[in-house]
Amino acid sequence: MRPAILIHGPTASGKTKLAIALARRLDGEIVNADAMQCYRDLDVLTARPDAAELAAAPHHLFGHVDATDRHSAGDWVKEATAEIARIGGAGRVPVIVGGTGLYLTALTDGLSDIPPVSDEARETARARVASDLSGARAELEARDPQSAQRIEPHDRQRTARALEVLLETGLPLSHFQGKATPVLQPASWLGVTLTPPRDVLYQRIDRRVDAMMKAGALEEARRLWARGLERDLPCMRAHGMPGFCDHFEGRASLQDAIERCQRDTRRYAKRQMTWIAHQFTLWPRVPSEDNETRTRVIADMWAEVGAGAG
Repeated sequence: MRPAILIHGPTASGKTKLAIALARRLDGEIVNADAMQCYRDLDVLTARPDAAELAAAPHHLFGHVDATDRHSAGDWVKEATAEIARIGGAGRVPVIVGGTGLYLTALTDGLSDIPPVSDEARETARARVASDLSGARAELEARDPQSAQRIEPHDRQRTARALEVLLETGLPLSHFQGKATPVLQPASWLGVTLTPPRDVLYQRIDRRVDAMMKAGALEEARRLWARGLERDLPCMRAHGMPGFCDHFEGRASLQDAIERCQRDTRRYAKRQMTWIAHQFTLWPRVPSEDNETRTRVIADMWAEVGAGAG
């Protein structure tokens, strides 16, 4: 099998354009590794590849999940594993691209083997967190101090996740942190990260949000809001959705919602850059803003990986 290429970087760093160029140059197919771009109803809001981009190279795992689903990292790994095997079996290059770092490390390092959680345990955990976050945190600190230390005090989603595992299994989440077998073995892949200057990235994010508004982001958000879905569903937490929902319900002006979307996206990009700095220390950085240069440099590195594997 020809080596896979994994591309990680913050939102608006040029991952889509680069992935297409590499797929065309190396006879590859693109596999999405962005959690929100999996959702069918989030097209404009997640800057999913447009029709012209989708036609430029084969794309997989984009927009295949309904908004009502809680699509997990484990779900994605199963889907991506099948796509990678199929693409490799056809003699083509898997180009896996996205801003969800957990998805990429799941391929290269394995994913913790956590047992399934019942609906009852999940609902109980959510109810506790919703009604008494400090109490839920106290329980976590007493029964799973490792998770309590790792999870930010106001992170309701991850607090509920750790608590539901405790309720279901009686064991702390840290008990299940042993790594599963990686999907991609050493010397069978090349991983790169895109690291544009932060000021350039922030300007690009603001411009992207403006372009999304012109492309129908508000209408897309309104259709999703009109379905009356639970606000804690992943799709309802996509950048832009909380602010637009507040706007639809009379709690915020449209301008406030747009500025919140820009602000939240910039903060997310900052967290992604921090994640890259701490979790992707061995992946080559590709700071160049020129896509042709990026493509050539990465293709050369990929050829060296292939030669070493051979």
